[in-house]
Amino acid sequence: MKSAIKYPQNTNYISMKMIEVNNLNFTYPRTKEPTLKNLTFSIKKGEIFGFLGPNGAGKTTTQKILIGLLKKFTGEVSVLGKSLTNWKEDYYNNIGVCFELPNSYGKLTGLENLKFFASFYTINTLEPMELLEKVNLHTVAKKPVAQYSKGMKMRLNFARALLNDPKILFLDEPTTGQDPEFQRVIKNLILEEKKKGKTIFLTTHNMTDADELCDRIALIHKGELAVVDNPTELKIKHGKNIVEVSIRKNQQLEYIKFPLKNIGINSEFSEFMQSNNTIIETIHSREASLEEIFLKITGARLVK
Repeated sequence: MKSAIKYPQNTNYISMKMIEVNNLNFTYPRTKEPTLKNLTFSIKKGEIFGFLGPNGAGKTTTQKILIGLLKKFTGEVSVLGKSLTNWKEDYYNNIGVCFELPNSYGKLTGLENLKFFASFYTINTLEPMELLEKVNLHTVAKKPVAQYSKGMKMRLNFARALLNDPKILFLDEPTTGQDPEFQRVIKNLILEEKKKGKTIFLTTHNMTDADELCDRIALIHKGELAVVDNPTELKIKHGKNIVEVSIRKNQQLEYIKFPLKNIGINSEFSEFMQSNNTIIETIHSREASLEEIFLKITGARLVK
């Protein structure tokens, strides 16, 4: 197997927006209501951009348009500085896709699957066995995929998305079906790709994944973008401006709240913290969760 192609570090794509979407609309055949309504956003190089919303919100439809599976949209979409409609087959040399549902060949082994998919590219690809080792599948590389669990098949999908060392990764619920240990493996691999300068478009309704991984998130509801912002900024804007301290009193936890504003010169707070009779268990600001933010902005729940 050939070594991976190396992209020059001074190429123009580095400084430009990797994905630009303007007034994107899409309606499925034989339906009256559009699935996507005037979506506008852009994604920079090296950014993990999360598309967050409940099932049916338009996340997967947007991703299918960006990877070229759905064609009849209106609006403008450009990827790597080129209109999506002008890309040909070479587009797939530049992107990697990990679908939510496993879609490998069950009668082939994991290694055979990766070698088969590698043959589709017109550029050099990464070594399949090394990718299988990254996702902890090297010990079952020569077993038929039909014998894999759903979680193993998902990790194989993730490895396949990395085969062509893509500039942009499209990930659809990448930690689905994984136990906590392998969720951590996948998250670490995503962060490794980011460190390499890869751009990552992540569709999910997993609030923990979005909060932990994403530089920015877009909240989508009924085909419309409700907000696009940094997760931390969103939590600050929509959180409660209080500090909550839990103390232990007579073996019971009690919660005391103080206003966050001017907390450093709040004499009542200072006296409380310095009291020898107070056993403090926890202290933290009351920031909003992404679930609470989504509910506040859209009036709907993120996870139904």
